[in-house]
Amino acid sequence: MTGMKGDRARPAGNVSLPQLSDFDAGRLEKGHDYDAIAFTDQDFTGQDASDARFLECRLDRCRVDGLTMRRARIVDCWIADANGASVDLADSTWRDSQMTGGRLGAAILAGAKWNGIQLRGVKLGYLSLAGARLADVVFEDCEIGSLDASSAQLRSVAFVGCSVQELNVLEATLSKVDLSRSALRSLVGVDSLRGAILSPEQLIDLAPMLAAQLGIEVRPD
Repeated sequence: MTGMKGDRARPAGNVSLPQLSDFDAGRLEKGHDYDAIAFTDQDFTGQDASDARFLECRLDRCRVDGLTMRRARIVDCWIADANGASVDLADSTWRDSQMTGGRLGAAILAGAKWNGIQLRGVKLGYLSLAGARLADVVFEDCEIGSLDASSAQLRSVAFVGCSVQELNVLEATLSKVDLSRSALRSLVGVDSLRGAILSPEQLIDLAPMLAAQLGIEVRPD
């Protein structure tokens, strides 16, 4: 591997990384293999890393505005404090990785596959998971403006201490999707809630939408 130097210690948290080599190649490459690399304070604005593979890597404080990583494979990675107006990760595959902190205006993950993923303290203006497949995923203390999970398959997904302004689960398939410990402002696709876990307060808030979906007319006394 060219353009790499030095070693880094393992980060704290659930993802255990080996000793990492620093990245100094300047630009990401399509279809490239990145194995045990530390990307620190890099600016990847407008770059294209489609079909690249990242194994046991760490990305710290990187700028990802306009970065394209379609069909990328991300395994055993740690991403911390990533920032950008938009990033395209459509049809990417993620496994056993974590993302913490940072702010993304729009994260496009349509058609993505997530397994064993944790997001903690991430601010997302718009998150597209349309048609994605998620299993064993935890969103913790995240702020999400609009989350589009239409036509997605979500299994064992938990939102803990999150704020979600709008959640779209239209035609989605849910199994053990725990929304009960987060604030949910509005919901699209009430009829696709089978398999979700709600708090009593959320159920009361959603009652008018559920009644409308079932064709129930509620009249005041």
